[in-house]
Amino acid sequence: MNVTVNAIHFTADQKLVDFAVKKTSKLDTFFDGIISAEVVLKVVRPEIANNKLAEIKISIPSADYLFAKKQGDSFEEAIDLSLDALKKQLSKFKEKLKEK
Repeated sequence: MNVTVNAIHFTADQKLVDFAVKKTSKLDTFFDGIISAEVVLKVVRPEIANNKLAEIKISIPSADYLFAKKQGDSFEEAIDLSLDALKKQLSKFKEKLKEK
């Protein structure tokens, strides 16, 4: 799976990029057919807490894509929350495939 990480209006350090790639790559264990993933990291409003936003979009065959967008106190927390939402979406998608 090809994973791209984009940081909007800031430069993400390599440790954060590696974390996002490593965590997102683990989605392959839930569904083998993932083509690619795009992770977008943003700081929503710097003056408030819980201001880190992670958007993850994964491309899968026979459907356009699955998408999750979550906020947290850190980028790592926001990425984990987004991945949890995507795991649920992938399991529902797999169930629909089995029914067909």
